[in-house]
Amino acid sequence: MKFWKNTATLDHLVPELLETVEAAEAEIAVIGSKPIDLDAMPKLKGIFKCGVGTDNVPFEDAKARGVEICMPSEQTKRYIFEETANFGVYLVFRMLFNEIGEVDGWVKQSRGFLGNKKVLVIGQGNIGAHVSRKLAPSVDVLTFDVLQNSMDELKGLIEQADVISLHVPLLESTSGFVDAEKLSWMKDGAALVNTARGSVVDEDALCVEIESGRLRAAFDVFWQEPYEGKLKQFHPERFLMSPHVSSNCENFLTGLADDFRAFVEQQGN
Repeated sequence: MKFWKNTATLDHLVPELLETVEAAEAEIAVIGSKPIDLDAMPKLKGIFKCGVGTDNVPFEDAKARGVEICMPSEQTKRYIFEETANFGVYLVFRMLFNEIGEVDGWVKQSRGFLGNKKVLVIGQGNIGAHVSRKLAPSVDVLTFDVLQNSMDELKGLIEQADVISLHVPLLESTSGFVDAEKLSWMKDGAALVNTARGSVVDEDALCVEIESGRLRAAFDVFWQEPYEGKLKQFHPERFLMSPHVSSNCENFLTGLADDFRAFVEQQGN
């Protein structure tokens, strides 16, 4: 079987993925979060997705061509949901404990009681619901989901939040969802956490707010990856970056490798 990939996610667990072919020769495509051009792959039999995001998975075109798509198994998805939520919570706490003082001079920064802080979790799907549950013992959790709330409620929720954590899928309707207007609703000193997709936030509008010093942010996902865009200059003080690692625990990766091998074996039969 001949492999093509646009992600290195499984390289250290699946040695055969270290040697790949050009798109035109590929029989199996292994994809991460980047787009895939099916027209360039006339011999393709299957697509293996390393993750649960579906915005770059060409379901309709693949079905029309008889190309099988394999998503992670239920067990592997459980690790993805849980660990992404864990990492999201970590970033929320990083933002809440952003100013604690300095070791040089032994300067202690006073802060408000954590239990009085409000965290707005936007999106209550598999990951967002986990984040809300994990945060609930420590902070005042506010939630918003388009399937549960009216859009009229969002402004009031954003205005209250000390931190906003994003957990919405990237769809045509959610591209640029957090725009200049919604960012303007955030109170001074608030922070935005994104472990969903970079493009659900307007990059230019966020840059204006970060550059002004009014807001802070922590992103694990970006508009292009690796990210070399205009916001990188503010890392780590005002725009904390991590290299899309929210689900990257070994249990998820070994589960994904097992799923991949099973898929390849099925395609070979």
